[in-house]
Amino acid sequence: MNVINIANQFKSESDAIAYLEQIRWPNGVRCALCGCDKITKIKSTSKKQAVRHLYQCGEATCRQQFTVKSGTLFHDSHLPLIKWFTAMALVCEAKKGISAHQLGRTIGVSYKTAWYMCHRIREAMKDGNRNPLGGIVEVDETYVGGRKLGQGTYEGKQNKMPVMGAIKRGGELRYEAVPNTKVKTVKPFITENVSKTAQMVVTDESAIYPGMLKHFEHRHQTVCHSKGEYVKFRLIHTNSIESAFSLLKRGYIGAFHKLSAKHLHRYLAEFETRFNNRKNKNFFEYVLEQMASNKPMQYKALTS
Repeated sequence: MNVINIANQFKSESDAIAYLEQIRWPNGVRCALCGCDKITKIKSTSKKQAVRHLYQCGEATCRQQFTVKSGTLFHDSHLPLIKWFTAMALVCEAKKGISAHQLGRTIGVSYKTAWYMCHRIREAMKDGNRNPLGGIVEVDETYVGGRKLGQGTYEGKQNKMPVMGAIKRGGELRYEAVPNTKVKTVKPFITENVSKTAQMVVTDESAIYPGMLKHFEHRHQTVCHSKGEYVKFRLIHTNSIESAFSLLKRGYIGAFHKLSAKHLHRYLAEFETRFNNRKNKNFFEYVLEQMASNKPMQYKALTS
């Protein structure tokens, strides 16, 4: 769903609320606190605020009032859902990401609000069902950020944040931020994301891979970039993962300019999930479902 579709489909806030209710409660409204289905709908009106679409739980021990946003990543947000939907569409469709400054200008909110929105959307884009990759898998590492203050050039890997990547040739992508690229640090990433029955695992000539991939025997192939070798026998290369890294860095350099180690995992989740759903025509609906099913994210916890 793009911005034009949102403008055409949601003519009013009531339309957006009804749509989110259908996504969150496809079998009927339930209490956000206790899950009871004995619900009373309340439409509160006031001269000081817009109409609020409230529900009240009918369970005697609960009696909690709530809205469709309660207990979700929309929790405590006073922004209209139409603005939220527009922001989500922009993030989902921005191949290289969109900065909070640009998002704020586009939907008419402050930078602080847009930044908070972006991180909640990224939180919803985390994939909890990451199965090991099979087929031909490319594995590599890269480094992001780390510009040394007071100097105009990058100092190799100094102060940069390591990111491990794995991709199934023609398939899904995996990213993970790691504290360093030592064998004991990288091995869990390989174990969790590369299937033991993979047809072939391709890496560069880095010394960290042979030991941890020795059980693959002849199925582990390498290319030696330091010698100008990038493709062997048309099949052995790491071009796919390098291309994915390039897209990540275009977002970092062109849109965000600076990433903190604290929030890096959410940026990686955004790029990974958007890449894996590049052909999914229902990607917006998927992210909306995740927004409605994830627990609230407090601003204090995000910035502490």
